[in-house]
Amino acid sequence: MADMVIVRRQGLYCVPGDFYIDPWRPVERAVITHAHGDHARVGHAHYLSAESGVGILKSRLGRDIRIDGIEYGARIGHQGVTISLHPAGHVLGSSQVRMEHKGEVWVASGDYKVEPDRTCAPFEPVRCDTFITESTFGLPIYRWQPEQAIFDDINAWWRSNAGQGRCSVVFAYSFGKAQRILSGLDPGIGPIVCHGAVEPLNRVYRAAGVNLPPTAMVTNVDKAALKSAIVIAPPSAAGTSWMKRFGDYSDAFASGWMQLRGARRRRGVDRGFVLSDHADWPGLMMAIRATEAPRVIVTHGSIAVMVRWLRQVGIDASGFDTEYGDEDAEVAEVTESSQAAAEKTDA
Repeated sequence: MADMVIVRRQGLYCVPGDFYIDPWRPVERAVITHAHGDHARVGHAHYLSAESGVGILKSRLGRDIRIDGIEYGARIGHQGVTISLHPAGHVLGSSQVRMEHKGEVWVASGDYKVEPDRTCAPFEPVRCDTFITESTFGLPIYRWQPEQAIFDDINAWWRSNAGQGRCSVVFAYSFGKAQRILSGLDPGIGPIVCHGAVEPLNRVYRAAGVNLPPTAMVTNVDKAALKSAIVIAPPSAAGTSWMKRFGDYSDAFASGWMQLRGARRRRGVDRGFVLSDHADWPGLMMAIRATEAPRVIVTHGSIAVMVRWLRQVGIDASGFDTEYGDEDAEVAEVTESSQAAAEKTDA
């Protein structure tokens, strides 16, 4: 039987259904796993996503996009292919795409993590014949601590800085990572300030029912109060004039890449918090096993290593070359340039 999903110039293509999954060039029909810039792009004629992700997609791609949202688990048919979306646990509205055609089932994971996250629906394993998995942190060295341990570390660092009258600044990707960090902060320590690229997304999360602590723009916080505040800002804010208002601040970077000493050193920050919205090595292996798929196709990340390992344990594995990236890679954010204008709104 021919493959249900192949790679075309435009992106991952479902052949019998005549639609694309997270295409990187404009197409007629796009099924979007989540709203990060490397997976959700402008220019498609029609979008389909999880209902919980519609608000985020409209806020990032424009209110006038033609988009349909479906609830997790609901099934729709298109040209003989039954499509359903299932929680990926990555960010608000993130989904895995299940496709069934003539009794065969394929699942495209998008980005995912298996650790619980209070800001999005938890990952749901979906049994299938072929599983297309990401591999952003697909090396055995990547193993995450429980998120509460990271939140405790962030709060302790913030509390210590506040006690010294020093502002705390955490650089984190504005969509997903920022809101996850916010969900774990102790607002009793001091004010929580968010950059102009972060605050609009906080509103979308709250509208979706996600509980976040009160936040403010820097212009609404007294200068003296900033000495005990924590600031959440995108990495692209580092070194800009916007940062000068915080005086002698202590800074940190939150990313899975902080597990590598060199990444923190290149960032030049005081602290590195290892917090990722992608599965670590054990999480990837657990998710793959849970699908019971005899065939696995690996995308963006450590493709060669994962393919070799999966073959060693008896799985028919191969790779797809895609144009997806990692939204919080230590080198640069995928969507920094497209967000530049938004980030100046609080300058």
